[in-house]
Amino acid sequence: MEVERVQAIASLSMTKNTIPIEFIRSETEQPAITTVQGSILEVPSIDLNDTDEDKVVELIAKASEEWGLFQVVHHGIPSEVITRLQEAGREFFELPQDEKEVYAKPSDSQDIEGYGTKLQKEVEGKKAWVDHLFHRTWPPHAINYKFWPNNPSYYREANEQYTECLRKVTEKLFKCLSLGLGLEGHELKEAVGGEDLVYLLKINYYPPCPRPDLALGVVAHTDMSAITILVPNDVPGLQVSRDEQWYDVKYIPNALIIHIGDQLEILSNGKYKAVQHRTTVNKDKTRMSWPVFLEPPADQEIGPHPKLVDEQENPAKYKTKKYSDYVYRKFNKIPQ
Repeated sequence: MEVERVQAIASLSMTKNTIPIEFIRSETEQPAITTVQGSILEVPSIDLNDTDEDKVVELIAKASEEWGLFQVVHHGIPSEVITRLQEAGREFFELPQDEKEVYAKPSDSQDIEGYGTKLQKEVEGKKAWVDHLFHRTWPPHAINYKFWPNNPSYYREANEQYTECLRKVTEKLFKCLSLGLGLEGHELKEAVGGEDLVYLLKINYYPPCPRPDLALGVVAHTDMSAITILVPNDVPGLQVSRDEQWYDVKYIPNALIIHIGDQLEILSNGKYKAVQHRTTVNKDKTRMSWPVFLEPPADQEIGPHPKLVDEQENPAKYKTKKYSDYVYRKFNKIPQ
């Protein structure tokens, strides 16, 4: 069965100044109605190169507790490495449709990797205004190059270079987040799989939408990962829920956006908060983003860290389960 891609629907819709009904969100979700207008949220911005490590730990922990989201600058990834990653992704999505379909997620696949459109069960059959490409970039045994585009020719090199730089950032983030909970610097990363921690890249492609007031690129959600590290292009669209209202997040060039995911909320026994976020779309410009989901291996058991739980003072607030079980339940909207 041929799947209709949003990129193709967008091309047809622009001439009509309308969008198919399955993309029109309910009034409780429509961005024009639910976004706080004229207010840009300045989420915490943290200098990762600050020589005062205690200060960095404190800022990261505070942002993770109060926001579940922060941006890092001076993170050590050269801007040309990020630009090349973005150019490679953009060139892939600008290829003729039949070339992109070579990398399509197989219809019988239980895995997430590949080029696609639909991701999970949507209420009332609604659709999100986005196409995507998923593939793992680390560790080497988790990589399936079948889903890495051959065109552009430098795609693999650009992604490997970015991943190499990202691993250094990841080490620093996990150390700071671990220390911020009163754990040893290595303990949090060990709890999510240590050297088997999986890096899952997703490229989101949000084509121009004639009715950005009615549609969403990605619906409200928290990430299943431990941490998500995201680079966007320069078209704003990320929104965060704060006090049950939706705000646009300020775009900072060359910053990395860090989301606390569900697994870190669970491990911290609720001290760190997974951020509720969504994505809006633009009438005139294509928005793209490159989140890397840092995930435990499928068989890794995740629950509140034993050192952070006390039966009298601070009992466990979350059940311990395999990450694969958690993912299955969340995708299928089954209570955890």
